[in-house]
Amino acid sequence: MNKVTLAELRAIPALETVPDDQLQWLLNNGETRELEAGEHLTEVNTALSYTYIIIEGRIRLCMVQNGKLREMAVIQAHAITGYLPFSRATKTPGYTECTKKTRILSISKTHMQDAIKLHYELTEAMVHAMTSRVRDFTSLQQQNEKMFALGKLSAGLAHELNNPASAITRGAAALQCQVKHLPELFKDVAAIDMKPEKIDSINQLLINKTTQTNRPILTMLQRADKEDEITDWLLDHHIKDLDMAENFADFDFSPADLDHLNNCTPSPKLDVVLAWMNNYLLQEKMVADIRDSSQRISELVSSVKNFTHMDRDTDKQLLDIHAGLRNTITMLNYKLRKHNIEVQENFDTSLPQVKALAGELNQVWTNLIDNAIDALENTPNSRLTIRTQKDGDFVCVYIGDNGPGIPAELQSQIFDPFFTTKEMGKGSGLGLDVVTRIIRQHNGSVKVASEPGNTVFTVCFPINDN
Repeated sequence: MNKVTLAELRAIPALETVPDDQLQWLLNNGETRELEAGEHLTEVNTALSYTYIIIEGRIRLCMVQNGKLREMAVIQAHAITGYLPFSRATKTPGYTECTKKTRILSISKTHMQDAIKLHYELTEAMVHAMTSRVRDFTSLQQQNEKMFALGKLSAGLAHELNNPASAITRGAAALQCQVKHLPELFKDVAAIDMKPEKIDSINQLLINKTTQTNRPILTMLQRADKEDEITDWLLDHHIKDLDMAENFADFDFSPADLDHLNNCTPSPKLDVVLAWMNNYLLQEKMVADIRDSSQRISELVSSVKNFTHMDRDTDKQLLDIHAGLRNTITMLNYKLRKHNIEVQENFDTSLPQVKALAGELNQVWTNLIDNAIDALENTPNSRLTIRTQKDGDFVCVYIGDNGPGIPAELQSQIFDPFFTTKEMGKGSGLGLDVVTRIIRQHNGSVKVASEPGNTVFTVCFPINDN
């Protein structure tokens, strides 16, 4: 085994300002280790008992997140990892695996704590390595959480977009089929000798029915009764196409309306007029379905655009927090419907705007609302409550659920990195840590109060954030 030399330590950028006698102290109190590709340096939740200086080779940090094994970071040669002075980290968040033959200098935590008392320059270098690690890991953690947030939304969004897109495809195909009948219907209708005033009366009835805005909303039983009434009328008047009963019922036609049509129509051309009207009503319905589905897609695309904040710069802007909350609810709507969760909104729309980064706030709302949805998964009469109000010089958002609650002994830990109450593979334990960090960057605060049947996360932002 090739022992680590003073020259090799001196070549590490993080240690370039450390005097030789302190580097020699490291060599005297450290141990050279060699690991083959595929060997693990540490396992999941291993206590950080050693500082590792990577002389040559490469190591990757792997974690299980959302049920999948992910490579979270790659530690290259000349990096320093493991225990570092003044770091709050006590355990490894995942396992570390060598991806090629690796040689390291391993120094025990006890000796590194002695170095703090004995060697200023060495301690300074290690603290600098620690702050660099925190900065890099924070950046990586935020990026991963953004990807997790988008991953949570992608399946539901695909479903939400697929439904109206499929409706448009079906509607367009059916409309094309109806249009093909127009030439034949026109020939039959044109052959009818009908007085102008009768034509005007039928035309006005059709306009009234298609533009009616107060059309009653029927129960399934009421709708069936109405269709039966119209079917009976059609049978009494020897109309063979009984399928049109459903369509006339949709547009609130009554037997009296059909009597009026009959009185306006020369005998025996009632079936021709009804067939033409049925075709028109079907086209009207299909066009309305296509319009509504297109509108739904437009709203979803607008929500995605606003949610990801694609068209804004990276500076804080004055924002209405309700826009982000509503966009997040829209993005998570599929999951809310899937678990049959009632959403109660109590928004004070007179609240002043807050200065914030919209994309990061959306990340906060996604984590908090998605956590609430997960907590409500097996709760009968599940309810998500979102409330906003002004509290002194702060704007506050309250996100609550009536789930089982968070045990009192765990409430102080839920904001810690990698702590999660979810089953293995369902949560990374990073979400609430990211929430805390984002809120602090906005000079705000986040806290939780929880008991069985009532958990509320409170997020507050200062109104005047200078």
